[in-house]
Amino acid sequence: MHLPLGYRYAATYAGIRKDARDDLGLIVSGLPAAAAGVFTQNRVQAAPVKLSRRHLTVSRGAVGAILVNAGNANCATRTDASVALACCRSAARLLRLRVNQVLPASTGVIGVDLDPKLIVNALPGLVANLREDGYSSVARAIMTTDLVPKEAFGEIKLRRGTVRIAGMTKGSGMIQPRMATTLGFVMTDAHIPVAMLRRMLRHGVERSYNRISVDGDTSTNDTLLLLANGASGVRPDPKEMTAVEERIAAVMEELARGIARDGEGARKLITILVSGAATDGAAERIARTIANSPLVKTAVAGSDPNWGRILCAAGNAGVAFDPRHADIAMQGVPVCRGGLAVRFSEPELKQKLDAPECEIRLTLRGKGKGQARFWTCDFTEGYIRINASYRT
Repeated sequence: MHLPLGYRYAATYAGIRKDARDDLGLIVSGLPAAAAGVFTQNRVQAAPVKLSRRHLTVSRGAVGAILVNAGNANCATRTDASVALACCRSAARLLRLRVNQVLPASTGVIGVDLDPKLIVNALPGLVANLREDGYSSVARAIMTTDLVPKEAFGEIKLRRGTVRIAGMTKGSGMIQPRMATTLGFVMTDAHIPVAMLRRMLRHGVERSYNRISVDGDTSTNDTLLLLANGASGVRPDPKEMTAVEERIAAVMEELARGIARDGEGARKLITILVSGAATDGAAERIARTIANSPLVKTAVAGSDPNWGRILCAAGNAGVAFDPRHADIAMQGVPVCRGGLAVRFSEPELKQKLDAPECEIRLTLRGKGKGQARFWTCDFTEGYIRINASYRT
């Protein structure tokens, strides 16, 4: 693991969570980084989302720090906006940054007041403990119902030198992005202009975070930020930008798969592949509908090769196709051809479906070239248990 140059990290317990584990994290770039962000499309948006958007606009994409807390969403309260701003002001003062160069992010329970003193009082110690090797502590601090921290890394050798990429994310439930999802922070030490960074983020999001779902819910706090501080001294040539963009997208893809794999109560990662639709967008709608079907997800949980549920879900996507030209395979085993059953060994396929990863492939035979890949997880009693008592 080679972390990007020029970033420092710290995490601490500020008393926001009920249990005494780190709930406040700070990511600081030595020099203000170029930054781009994508945020929730939920009409109900947390104060940190609104403030981060505003700060990115006012600073023209110059960001010196990300301040993130878990345990409280700072959303839908009478004081949420003033709390977010007060915390940014305190961090900016300690880090000697402009307020609009600090981006806030929060995750946790909605509708519960967040005492700003918890964060403000913890900030001096947090700043004092900033370290280049503190990366994983922040990845752990942002977890809520996640079972494991989610990290991904990459590097690419260019003509002028090597640039490094590191990403962390959290997410386990309330996952259906349409960007963004949960919280995600991706950093690189390459020198990339803000306009180019925005394009890279849009591209990466479409093939990663926008291709996952755990339960079909989009959070009020979803935030994904991409930072490039240029600390490597390497400015990619125009011809190299595509390779850098691809490597950043691959890091985002690994993070997104990690969210789907760690879905609340999940035991299996499900990959859905759709091909032969009229357009990529049509294929994505079919794949998303299959991914969000409780009947499909519970069938996979029980290792039940019930392909009828897959075909039924595809037909509910609002996309025109002829089921007589639809083929389905599960774990590489054909189970449906032309919309009808084909012979297969149910005990053998059931055994294959016991694996921790499941692949569902829907092929629409015809002239269509549209295709999509999507990730979700199985749906177990664990999801209900976690969410039935989330607040208590």
